[in-house]
Order: sequence, then C-alpha cells, then structure tokens
Amino acid sequence: MYCAGIDAHLRYLQIAVLDRFGKLELNTRVSTREAEELARVLDPFRPLEVVVETCPFWPWIYDLLVPVGVTFHLAHAKELRFIANAPQKKDAVDATVLARMLLSGLIPKAYPRTPEQRETLRLVRHRTALVRERTRLACRIHAQLQQSRVLIEREQLLRKRTREWLESEAWPQLAPEQQALISTHFELIDRTTPLINRLDRRIEKQAEGDRKAQLLMTIPGVGPYRGLLLATELSPIGRFLRVRELVSYAGLAPSTRSSGGHTRHGSIPKGANRWVRGALVSAIPSHLRVAPESSLSAAYETLKQRLGWKVARVAAARKLARIVYRMLKTRESWRG
Repeated sequence: MYCAGIDAHLRYLQIAVLDRFGKLELNTRVSTREAEELARVLDPFRPLEVVVETCPFWPWIYDLLVPVGVTFHLAHAKELRFIANAPQKKDAVDATVLARMLLSGLIPKAYPRTPEQRETLRLVRHRTALVRERTRLACRIHAQLQQSRVLIEREQLLRKRTREWLESEAWPQLAPEQQALISTHFELIDRTTPLINRLDRRIEKQAEGDRKAQLLMTIPGVGPYRGLLLATELSPIGRFLRVRELVSYAGLAPSTRSSGGHTRHGSIPKGANRWVRGALVSAIPSHLRVAPESSLSAAYETLKQRLGWKVARVAAARKLARIVYRMLKTRESWRG
C-alpha cells in the first residue's frame, strides 16, 4: 500500500508518495496544464490512497483519480494547523507531511462530493447567492428611504403596490441622487427576480426525482429548494454517527468553554456549513406560518417569551436539525 500527499496549487501539484513503512518513494512536481501527467506519475503505485487539502482545485483531481481506482481523501484545511504553523513552509515538505499524516491516520477528514452532488449544490447555492444579492439591494433601498423618514415594512418593499406608492407619494421626499440609486436598485431587482424564478423551476423539477428531498418536504415550511439543499448537503447521513455531530456541522451548537470548575456558553460558531445553517434558520418563520400548532412552533413560542425571538429562532433551528437527522436516518415522514 502507498500513501500520497498532494499539495495543490493553481499552476502545479507537489506530490509526495510513501510506502507502507513510511519510506519516501517519490517527491515531484506536476503542472496542472497536463492533467494526464498526474495519473501517469502515480500509476506505478498501487494500491494507492491520496490526500488533498480542501481548496478550489480538489474536484478535478478527484474526478481524475477515483475512476482509475485511487482512494481519495479530502483533508479539512482549517484543521491542519500542524502544516500552517510549521517552521519550514515548503511545498515538498507540506506534501510529505500530508502523506505521513494519512499513513498515520491523522487526517482531519472532510467529505468529498461526487460530480453529481457538486452539480446539485451548484444549482441550489446559485439560487441562494441570487436571493442574497436581491436582499442586499432591498436593504440599500430601505437605508435610503429611512434617511428621508420613509418607513416601509421589510416584506412590503418588493410588492407592486408598494412601488407604485413610492413613485407617486414618497418620491418628492427623496433627493435626486436617492431617486437615482433607488431606481437603479429596483432595475437590478427586476432583472434578478426572473433568474431566481427560473432556478426555482429547475430546483422543483430536480427535487421531484430525489427521494430524500421529497421526504424532507413533508416538513411544513420546507419546500423544494430547502429540501433539495438539505438532502444534498447532508448526504450521506451515515457520516454523522450522532445527531450532535450534525448540529455541530450546521453551526447550531453554542460554543462552550469550561475551565477551573466554571462553564460558559457563548454564541454559535462562525465556522460551519453556512448553507445548512441558513436553510434551517430560514425555515423556521415559514414553519411558524404554515404549522403554528406543531411541537416545533410551540417550543419556539416558549423560548421566545423567555429569551427573545433571535435566540428562540436558532434554538428552533437546532431542534429542526435533530428532526431532519431522525427523518433521514429512519426514512419516516414528518409527524408534527
């Protein structure tokens, strides 16, 4: 058995290969312009396990090596502090350290997506990015209106009736540059919305053929977009041995620091799968609106009275994450 560490860069790959005794068999550099050269260099070493740090370049390496029988491992770059803090920071050394960590079973693993999963994630994440851009534009419009004491509820701004009122009643209260900025932003919103609608139709069609997405869509407030996103991001669910691992992966577990007999609970961590966390947190208002009598809604209302809506929303999202975990594990539909 051989272990290889690949230090990937935009223009080249640094490759280090060790045998099962830890002897360095190869340490060389391959240009990324000649992808077939990577397969040729590694061909004499079989069976072979390869490790690459998370970076923009790992997908094409995965697609090249896995079909020829190479076992692929993806290392979590943020957890590889040993390499980042090493006194000697060279590509050849980094590749060798990666290979030795793989041989010793010390790689902090990330989950490499298959090409099919990556395509689905591109679809749903593209939709998320466009919605966030539209929201950013709407927030800038709100900021300009508030400067002139024109107050509009958040959910009302993009409605046709509100825009007509702005153009007829509120327009004289705005300065010329404010009018220009708001008009420009509305034009960008008008161009973005049809793109989002087209993506929604594609997502709905793809979700129809995904059994896990259909299962999650039985949760009130979870439609095709959130169902497909969660089903793909959390697949395979078996990589989470316990529900708390999924909650931590979604960044919904509050940070805890314990020392000297004192335990302090802080805010939720920033380093997590922001796509999963965003889908779970944004699903709560929809769920409250559609299923106000559910146990999840009841838990939210109880916490809201004690701790406020912000804390209650995250806590409800954490509870929803546990529900999603059980549903994917048992393949049972929502039971309220």
